[in-house]
Amino acid sequence: MNTPADVTDSPATLMVIDDHPLLRRGVRQLLEVEDDLTLVSDTGSPHEGLAQALEQEPDMLLLDLNMPDLDGLALLSRLRAGGYAGRIIMYTVSDQEDNVVDALRNGADGYLLKDMEPEDLVHQLRQAARGQMAISDDLTGLLARALRNQRPAGAPAGLDALTRREREILRELAEGMSNKLIARELAITEGTVKVHVKHLLKKLGLRSRVEAAVWAVQQGLAPDH
Repeated sequence: MNTPADVTDSPATLMVIDDHPLLRRGVRQLLEVEDDLTLVSDTGSPHEGLAQALEQEPDMLLLDLNMPDLDGLALLSRLRAGGYAGRIIMYTVSDQEDNVVDALRNGADGYLLKDMEPEDLVHQLRQAARGQMAISDDLTGLLARALRNQRPAGAPAGLDALTRREREILRELAEGMSNKLIARELAITEGTVKVHVKHLLKKLGLRSRVEAAVWAVQQGLAPDH
């Protein structure tokens, strides 16, 4: 397997925040046999998880949506407000459109359903560790429909609103590429990529790079893996 240039030999670190002990144990056992993914901690308390995540700064968080005292969306917002910059993947039984869209718009980097096969979970976590989207296959169409329905009135209808460079960057977003990898691929600075992403989101009436990536896949701009 080829390893992207910006991925080091060190395993990606993961923390699980979920109030179901059996699930946490299952994820731990699943990752014990993986060399490139390491579970560094897990907790059933969202408040404890918030403190640990901000202190330990793992590469990724696997975060339950429905927890007592503090739900996953509220915890997600607190993590981002507190400065946590790692990947946050929602892991839940809910496939409700509002939950999916709200999570991604509030800073989640992915949304996975708990009924997925264990090997698919590992694959998605690897994708996330490489800066790519982590979206359950069953949710891609749902998310695209939600984005079409919620796009502001008057927003440009399609790709013709974008410049050639913005289309190039959107294509890379659809492949799940991070800003750093896009900059390297197109031989431009990461700051320039950020500016282009901001502009294309505004033109398309979207709010996040994840939304843009899913929309682009639905438009046939990149293969849907």
